[in-house]
Amino acid sequence: MLGRRQEINLQLTELLDSALLGFCFLFAHFLRSTFAPLIWPGIIEIPPLEQFFWVIAVVVPFMPVVLEYRGFYKNLFHKTPAQSLRQLGESLFIMGTMIGAFVVFMNWNVPSRSVVILAVVCSGIAILLRKAVQKQRIRRRLASGKGRGRVIIAGAAEDVANFVENMPAEHRASLQIAACIDITQLPVSELVKAMHDHSVSRVLFAAQHVHFSKIEEAVHACEMEGVEAWIAADFFQTAIARPTFDILGGRLMLVFHSTPQIFWSLCFKNVLDRVVALLLLILSLPFWLVAMIEIKMSSKGSIFFRQERSGLYGKPFMMWKFRSMLIDAESQRAALELQNEMDGPVFKITRDPRILGFGRWLRRMSIDEVPQLLNVLLEEMSLVGPRPLPVYEIQKNEKHAQRRRLSVKPGLTCLWQITGRNGIRNFDEWVALDLKYIDTWFLWLDAKILVLTLPVVLRGIGAS
Repeated sequence: MLGRRQEINLQLTELLDSALLGFCFLFAHFLRSTFAPLIWPGIIEIPPLEQFFWVIAVVVPFMPVVLEYRGFYKNLFHKTPAQSLRQLGESLFIMGTMIGAFVVFMNWNVPSRSVVILAVVCSGIAILLRKAVQKQRIRRRLASGKGRGRVIIAGAAEDVANFVENMPAEHRASLQIAACIDITQLPVSELVKAMHDHSVSRVLFAAQHVHFSKIEEAVHACEMEGVEAWIAADFFQTAIARPTFDILGGRLMLVFHSTPQIFWSLCFKNVLDRVVALLLLILSLPFWLVAMIEIKMSSKGSIFFRQERSGLYGKPFMMWKFRSMLIDAESQRAALELQNEMDGPVFKITRDPRILGFGRWLRRMSIDEVPQLLNVLLEEMSLVGPRPLPVYEIQKNEKHAQRRRLSVKPGLTCLWQITGRNGIRNFDEWVALDLKYIDTWFLWLDAKILVLTLPVVLRGIGAS
């Protein structure tokens, strides 16, 4: 099948890149240990290759995985050289970070940085050359027409034309389109006749505007002929959701995802959340002590403020904060509604009279949010994600799109926190930032937000 063939081709390409990476490390060590002393006799001698094996063992198998994650192997013909260079550079940076982590946390030694730098340069050149050769090979294959499977594309005329027009060149290189059949105008017998005339191996159905009963009849005809039937799963046009397939009770299900579905990245995010939250919890213990003493000295009542917030998919959970307001702050809210500065269900006042004197400092430095690290450890929150709102505020949401921000775990910080915070008065703008985070999520976006949050917190930007 074409999909399996493409998967095998990708795996072979990754194996080839692994081999190139291994060769480049050997070549770099040869240049530095044997060739360089011939030119510069006084150059410092470097250790034997064996001491570099751990670096090779990390880079060779994992670099192709990182390249695939960054999309380096996708859209071969619909990508500019600058995009390829950027993806390659990002992948090399990720690998460099991994090696740095081993050096720092495992005390593994890199015997010669010059060998690693030479290997990186050689590997980058080798992979780009391999990609250029691969593109040229596919172009020749397209021009010659050799080794391509003969297919028929069937469906409504408009859908068929759109299907052919949007087919990537690297996929078209594996196919020879023998005929295009409009099954909305012609009987299925014409499709069968075309299968006989052209000896095709499969029929591709572009069935967006074709009645299901017609598709069922055509697929049954393919089944009787022993010809594979492939149906394009784009019956429904979605603006955000991405279609995938899954199995439920033995039935093939077409699933539309509108949230991140990168399994290993999400697993890593969950593990990282808890590890970093535990470390931050330990490091922040002095702030806990200061906050607890000051709250007790400045006000009677509980040290902590607990409130029911909306979590993943709206599931309520109890969020923890250091109390920065009067004990009866919630009961006073109704009297302050007219002073609300937010446009939407959220309630915010710049100079809220309910805030304690010491509470303003807690809020300005975001120390009042520190107990939410407990929520992260309990897997109710994440380090990065849309800020959780009280349940009663979520219930006021008038727009269904605003609830989509609940499709991921709420977080300690988010895009709103680093770009506008309390400077944003329109709830729709806040939601737009959260949806942008959901639709463009990747691990490095989380890392970027965490890094940019630190100066915002230290300077107290937008806090009130």
